[in-house]
Amino acid sequence: MSFQTPPHALPAFPFLAFRVFLPFGLGYFLSQLFRTVNAVLGPMLREELGISASSLGLVTGAFFLAFALVQLPLGMALDRYGPRRTQAVLLSVTALGALLFSLGGDTLSLALARAVIGIGVSGCLLASFKAFALWFDKGRLPLVNGLVMACGSLGVIAASTPVQVLATALGWREVFHILAATSIAVAVVIVLVVPEKHVEGEPRTFADQVAGLKVIFTAPVFWSIAPLLATAQAAWLSIQALWLGPWLRDTAGLDAGAAADALLLGGVGGATGYILLGGLTERLGRLGTPVGAVAGTAIVLFIAVQALLALGSALPPWMLTFAFAFFGGGATLFYAGLTQRFPVALAGRVNTSLALFVFSLAFALQVLTGLVLDLFPDGRGGYTGTGYLVAFGGWALVQVACFVWFLVRYPRSRPT
Repeated sequence: MSFQTPPHALPAFPFLAFRVFLPFGLGYFLSQLFRTVNAVLGPMLREELGISASSLGLVTGAFFLAFALVQLPLGMALDRYGPRRTQAVLLSVTALGALLFSLGGDTLSLALARAVIGIGVSGCLLASFKAFALWFDKGRLPLVNGLVMACGSLGVIAASTPVQVLATALGWREVFHILAATSIAVAVVIVLVVPEKHVEGEPRTFADQVAGLKVIFTAPVFWSIAPLLATAQAAWLSIQALWLGPWLRDTAGLDAGAAADALLLGGVGGATGYILLGGLTERLGRLGTPVGAVAGTAIVLFIAVQALLALGSALPPWMLTFAFAFFGGGATLFYAGLTQRFPVALAGRVNTSLALFVFSLAFALQVLTGLVLDLFPDGRGGYTGTGYLVAFGGWALVQVACFVWFLVRYPRSRPT
């Protein structure tokens, strides 16, 4: 199923880079920092507050649950009010959540604060995708989306060794004070710098919004992609956000500092993967190769890396974290591929409809992984290899089944 989008005049590259790309890139940098910061701060929270792995999974997973619950209204807001206004408001909510987290003292208060943060950053990536769909040529979307994802990887890098150093020096609560102030600053930048743009077919009424969702949810191409994207990206989000840190400690035998360094290299791997895979997808697209071919191949390799983690591979930890992030981000190419098959006026709702499944599943997987690991304590405050085999390996098998579904159902024709 594909649609035509009317062509529109495109401004010069410096305009797009500095007034559209960079402000949204800053927002997604913050989003990924918030998403993954608990991988480093988790041990501090457990030591200071005495919470279990399943409770820590709930605290971290609340981010994903709240993120998921706002996806459909977020898509409506992006298509109705535009990415500029929507993103600025939500980043103000992010700042509030960061302040609440800094005041937390138990599982419930921390989980509620993480939920507020999740609502706040829920638009950071998808507002970027909507803005790029408005301003950039369709053929460039895989590359441009990949570049903004690389900005997010810089946030993952910032959430590793830099946060470890800062939290050790100032305390984890002070880290969230700094993040709250930064969120407000980025919101101000977006309001002052990003221009407005409207396209034909934007929804005017709630009925228009619902009609657009019906188009999306009845499109066979949507359902060919959604299961694979959701299961793969949920694994990427939940493991990188929290469980990769404990794996580095329990299976790879790293201390907190060395684990933070390995996570930093994972961030480098993510940034590298987004840029290279996005560029490769754009280049192959000119030759007639669909986005799904590149994204599907990346997910196969990502599943292989998860199998190595589940089996306790003896490969260097930095190599595994680098490969996990490099290939794990490949699933996000599907966002650009699916956006190309719908009118730009639906871009916000297309991306948030996918994200609804992704982040609902990420929340469930975050909590489920904690519950599984709690069944396999190692007696030293960590978890056994069997626990990681069941948690990581079991989910990898689910992704294999979804990949088979994708191979059978994904349309091979190029979007027009």
